[in-house]
Amino acid sequence: MKIKGTSALLFVALVLSTVIAETLETCPANLEAACDGGSSDGWEGEFFPGISKIKYEGPTSKNPLSYKWYNADEEILGKNMKDWMRFSVAFWHTFRGTGADPFGAPTKSWPWEDGTNSLTMAKRRMRAHFEFMNKLGVDRWCFHDRDIAPDGKTLEETNANLDEVVALAKELQEGTSIKPLWGTAQLFLHPRYMHGAATSSEVAVYAYAAAQVKKAMEVTQYLGGENYLFWGGREGYQSLLNTDMQRELDHMANFLQAAVDYKKKLGFKGNLLLEPKPQEPTKHQYDWDAATTFAFLQKYGLSGEFKLNIECNHATLSGHSCHHELETARINGLLGNIDANTGDPQVGWDTDQFLTDIAEATLVMLSVVRNGGLAPGGFNFDAKLRRESTDVEDLFIAHISGMDTLARGLRNVAKLIEDGSLAELVRKRYQSFDTEIGVLIEAGKADFETLEKKSMEWGEPSVPSAKQELAEMIFQSAL
Repeated sequence: MKIKGTSALLFVALVLSTVIAETLETCPANLEAACDGGSSDGWEGEFFPGISKIKYEGPTSKNPLSYKWYNADEEILGKNMKDWMRFSVAFWHTFRGTGADPFGAPTKSWPWEDGTNSLTMAKRRMRAHFEFMNKLGVDRWCFHDRDIAPDGKTLEETNANLDEVVALAKELQEGTSIKPLWGTAQLFLHPRYMHGAATSSEVAVYAYAAAQVKKAMEVTQYLGGENYLFWGGREGYQSLLNTDMQRELDHMANFLQAAVDYKKKLGFKGNLLLEPKPQEPTKHQYDWDAATTFAFLQKYGLSGEFKLNIECNHATLSGHSCHHELETARINGLLGNIDANTGDPQVGWDTDQFLTDIAEATLVMLSVVRNGGLAPGGFNFDAKLRRESTDVEDLFIAHISGMDTLARGLRNVAKLIEDGSLAELVRKRYQSFDTEIGVLIEAGKADFETLEKKSMEWGEPSVPSAKQELAEMIFQSAL
């Protein structure tokens, strides 16, 4: 910015008077400010001036920038709320979301953005991200490699860019409890991945994807990440007419096995996560839902190496409820992490909205409690502001609302457990299997001859009511 003549003198006088007066604890949050203690990325002072650290104020508070239900250190069912939740900020939606959709241009331009995807901009964005986490009171984050650092002209240059931004993130983490919940490689945006990454028909793309995942696993470990995620957005097909499905599935399995091998070579202790989704952007994605993914892992001998990251919006796209997908993952020992979002029931695509439905949040937390928690996984907000929400404070409001909704769900689960009526209803429904013959059946020791003899002895079975309406009444009473 060039300023000449009288304008320059007025500008200097304004800056000097501001510094001398020392009326603010931080420098003005703009690119023109010339204050000490600034950053080489060109931004001085706070990114979110006027927004202080978000605090718990309780259900009666009318302050939108406060927690009403999430009280981090409050103990519920034997754990602090923060340990049940393990909340994480998703870098891509929060700091790379523009509000663009297939029918419209971007609607968001945050004050710190300069319209470039430069390395300098990436560093400034990372500092804004850490200020956001600190003010929100969240100590975990998750990222795609290409969201935090720009592509270079070569893989070597791209890796160097990533190293530079990761070094800053490591510096910003020092002295705090902040670390990644998980990291991942973005294997869907670049044109090279138009046919997939691990399932690409081109061996050079397969190799490039492997190199990218290798690097992403390394930086995730370097930052203290607790998990590493695979989302196969383009691991699928548009048409079977030009697709060798068997070969692609074999390739994907070999790719994931190589990731397991490299994890062990690195000494990475976190979970490897797979994130099921039925379609979008492909017509059919190979890890369609939790059950399909489990079958894939079993077939290829990988079931002990991966857990699942269940996204609620993906669940509904596959024709299931989020609760169904969570329970399918849980009972198979695969529940590792949750993408806390939802979709619009009137819209048939992945809208990635913040979860605000109290009933759904209660069902989600019911699975989490039954699972004993999610650690080393947690909840990441794979959710974005609506296209029409364009104020900086909306970033805070959306996360507060999502966190409060899940916290309220946890409180409701505690009510259900304390009351005990729902658990007792379920117990009574299956109590016939607590008999001698029922125990034999569940132990796999009842043959058909024995069961035929019993059936003739008992005669026509008397089948009691399932009491679904009562179960729903009990559940609703906790809300």
